[in-house]
Amino acid sequence: MNVLVTISNMILPTVILLVVAIGLGRRKDVYALFIKGAEDGFMTVIKIMPTLIGLMMAVGILRASGFFDLLSIIITPVVKVLALPAEVVPFLLIKMFSSSAATGLALDLFKNYGTDSYIGTLVSLAMSSTETVFYTMSVYFMVVKIRKTRYTLAGALVATVSGIVASVVLALWMCG
Repeated sequence: MNVLVTISNMILPTVILLVVAIGLGRRKDVYALFIKGAEDGFMTVIKIMPTLIGLMMAVGILRASGFFDLLSIIITPVVKVLALPAEVVPFLLIKMFSSSAATGLALDLFKNYGTDSYIGTLVSLAMSSTETVFYTMSVYFMVVKIRKTRYTLAGALVATVSGIVASVVLALWMCG
């Protein structure tokens, strides 16, 4: 196990050193290229900032207003049949908008039900097998100026549902 930790700790510095060595070998001004990349990254942050602020505000408003809790109550009868605890539904809904907000909810669920419980296992699996669909689409599509998303939303939602189904099946198998 120590060998894996050592290798993991060495990967990033090795890659950075390798990139710098290749750049110097090709007689490039590595520092100037780094500064140019940092500047481009900063400009990207400035471009996506309004979208991020709007998305975070929307999630905060929906969460504070109790909308996610109400939606959870409404769809509880359906999700019970699917072996999906009602406590997990707000997490799954918020995960499509904000990974950091979903992480906060996941930590609350871990505290209340434990990490080794069915709910804890399900949340852990769902956290890693679903995507922040609306965040990803709004931020990345806005940056590259894509206006028509075509089938992206439908495909992303199908992938998210597939991830949730796989999470439920695996959690049932692991905790059952």
